[in-house]
Amino acid sequence: MAVNERDIEAIVKSILDGMRDPSALAGITAPASSGDIPKTAHVAMLTDLKHFEIKEYPMPEVGDDDILVKVEGCGVCGTDAHEYKVDPFGLIPVALGHEGTGEIVKMGKNVKKDSAGKDVKVGDKIVTCMIFKDNPDITMYDLNKQNVGGADVYGLLPDDDCHLNGWFADYILIRGALGSTFFNVSDLDLDSRILIEPCAVLIHAVERAKTTGILRFNSRVVVQGCGPIGLICIAVLRTMGIENIVAVDGNEQRLEFAKRLGAEKSVNFMNYKGAEELGAAVEATFDGHLADFAFPCTGNPKAHANIYKMIRNGGGLCELGFFINGGDATINPHFDLCAKEITLVGSWVYTLRDYVTTFDFLKRAQAIGLPMKELITHKFPLEEINEALETNLAMKGLKIAIVNK
Repeated sequence: MAVNERDIEAIVKSILDGMRDPSALAGITAPASSGDIPKTAHVAMLTDLKHFEIKEYPMPEVGDDDILVKVEGCGVCGTDAHEYKVDPFGLIPVALGHEGTGEIVKMGKNVKKDSAGKDVKVGDKIVTCMIFKDNPDITMYDLNKQNVGGADVYGLLPDDDCHLNGWFADYILIRGALGSTFFNVSDLDLDSRILIEPCAVLIHAVERAKTTGILRFNSRVVVQGCGPIGLICIAVLRTMGIENIVAVDGNEQRLEFAKRLGAEKSVNFMNYKGAEELGAAVEATFDGHLADFAFPCTGNPKAHANIYKMIRNGGGLCELGFFINGGDATINPHFDLCAKEITLVGSWVYTLRDYVTTFDFLKRAQAIGLPMKELITHKFPLEEINEALETNLAMKGLKIAIVNK
């Protein structure tokens, strides 16, 4: 609607009259604030095995070092599914969700910058990383190499008087007193932000693999398992310029998607009997060569035992599939490790520095046309969180996400 000079003069006159006589403003209605904060928040609280309840709690006070975030979305992790199914961490009742992101709606006066030193303000989009408790080696801007294994995360905290401890909610309170770390990611869209946490796991794994000195630009690489973790692994390798990648899985749809994310070829293990035959199939796919490097992403002990048959003498291996205790794997130390002089490294979650690298990875992946956001195949509202977890357990689709209205 166009506004002429006469209209502007009338508006200014009304405001000036109102300053002298407030009753003159009676007919002027201020626009409603889109950032109004409700008096209560809703949390999907896991109160029993395989049972979330949507609980309503009073909105907590925001301290001088705290941030109140309106949750926009959160991915469902395998850790969430394990907690939902068997409560291995003994946390019930618990507010889950650690792959979340949202918008700052209120923050304490002491909050000025994120954990990388980037300015933050109300309206910015953020993600959380680790919570360091009483650790003198961690400072606000220290993107060091300490693994998250020595820290906590939002979404796996015991319930307390605040209750807003996980991203499966419509609000979450980020508490500075806990030693929280967070990042301003306003330059990424929602789907990309939901993928940050699992992508950081693979950025960390590839950085661990690079320490062996074996993973190079022209390496032959096998990725075993094409769930979300294996698929992201392929995408990370592809953004690094590695092209000779073979994906191994038993699901043809996932193998086809692996090729869209950067795998050159694929092997369906359902077509082969035993580790020797499967290893020979991978060797044939690499034109008569075994892999220089392998990434097992399954968490299956039998799969781990098989992977050595796919790696050349002097090759490398980064195991990252066992984010929980998946059982013992049986290998022959002489034939599988010593005689082949395999260099083996383990990888578990990530560091603060890996998070920052992940932001650039997601931008680079999009720039070269990798369909990263298609990893999110199912989106559920918060009130359907039980259905979301059941979908995850049924292995339908790939990445499942809770997205608030």
